[in-house]
Amino acid sequence: MKHVVVTGAYGGMGKAVVDKLVSNGFSVFALDINAKDERPNVHPIQVDLTDNDSVNNAFTKISSITNNVFAIIHLAGIYKLNSLVEISEEEFVKALNVNLLGAYRVNKTFLSLLTKNSRIVITTSELAPLDPLPFTSIYSITKTALDSYAFALKMELQLLDIHVSILRPGAVDTGLLGDSTSELDKFCKNTKLYPVNSKKFKDVVNKVEARKIKPQKIADKIYKIVNAKKPKTIYKINRNPLLLLLNILPKRAQLSIIKRILKSK
Repeated sequence: MKHVVVTGAYGGMGKAVVDKLVSNGFSVFALDINAKDERPNVHPIQVDLTDNDSVNNAFTKISSITNNVFAIIHLAGIYKLNSLVEISEEEFVKALNVNLLGAYRVNKTFLSLLTKNSRIVITTSELAPLDPLPFTSIYSITKTALDSYAFALKMELQLLDIHVSILRPGAVDTGLLGDSTSELDKFCKNTKLYPVNSKKFKDVVNKVEARKIKPQKIADKIYKIVNAKKPKTIYKINRNPLLLLLNILPKRAQLSIIKRILKSK
């Protein structure tokens, strides 16, 4: 039986991925800050990815069970929405700490459990390769950085015959969308600089996120990556055509369109 580590294992995507893997014969170490009860072939481990001691403790527990992990699947993440000049430094650093450094800590700590042909799957976002939009920039920055980190990691780990793949999903019907709505409502209420713009932006976000897929689609995609003989570098799912269209335009055109849509009159 192959062992797999899943971070964010009790979120919307995480639950679907764990269920998919377990139902297909894998044993899963389910890492989450809110880890739940154990069940057959699921080993819940409470871990705070922003804390090195917590990650090291998770490694100790896993290495007491096995010295061979076939895959690490990164699904943990938080959503922050605010303006770059109004967000507190604490919140900005927290987003980077969870979304980027969390993956770095796990990969560095758990590397000794990986062997030839093991794989790492890092979930970023459809926003990662795109020019950031206003007010979602904090989230985009962390995911773009994570995307770049993942590719750099692939460059290095290919020399050890370890596969690294990047999954860039669009909107998924999970708790993170609820966080998105909550963050957007809070931003609209609290912003001093963009009261009108934020409300217009909320209308745009609602239209974009209406085109969402079920977490099971993500689980199916990750199962395919884990089982691929030669996993690809980048996998995409549910990309929003309007975002893609906007991004192929020249920078000046993008700025002009966004200003026209969101500018207060």
